Amino acid sequence: MRARPIFHALVAAALLTGCRYGELAAMIVDDFNPDAGTLRVRISKGGKPRHVVLIQEGRDFAAGIAAGKPGGARLLTRSNGRPWGKSEQQRPLLAACTAARIDPPVNFHGLRHTYASRLAMKGVPFAVIAAQLGHSDTRMVEKHYGHLAPSYVAETVRAAFGSLGIVEPSNVLVPPASSYLG
Repeated sequence: MRARPIFHALVAAALLTGCRYGELAAMIVDDFNPDAGTLRVRISKGGKPRHVVLIQEGRDFAAGIAAGKPGGARLLTRSNGRPWGKSEQQRPLLAACTAARIDPPVNFHGLRHTYASRLAMKGVPFAVIAAQLGHSDTRMVEKHYGHLAPSYVAETVRAAFGSLGIVEPSNVLVPPASSYLG
């Protein structure tokens, strides 16, 4: 059993924005600002609206699904054109995971974690990740994603600190630091 292409749009939107299912399901065409390259989240878990910055792929994706729709229309709809309802994402996602032999299957919130994890592993500051996800501070980001970039911390410290010039050059070979990092 294959997931319907229309469901792929919902999954793609989650992976490109880090938005929650309910946030995506509630978005309308006017929430997409092609000039700024953002999506407005009007209804969020925290109750505060926010703007999610899109990469070029996200801009192209949003432009494609918004094309030809009136401003008040839902940005993402089911194959029958109706809005996504509460928990209607679970069955198609399970079917997609089964078809792809993903075991255990990922839940929709896992797509949000994938988005945040990619940013953390690229060294994006936690404050930026928190803003994209709609968190009021960095605590949740630190708790869930802080462990993902230990090599980034090491590389950043080594690149920024530089040399003090207090140790004489030696002919002793030391393995690269990356061989110590897991």
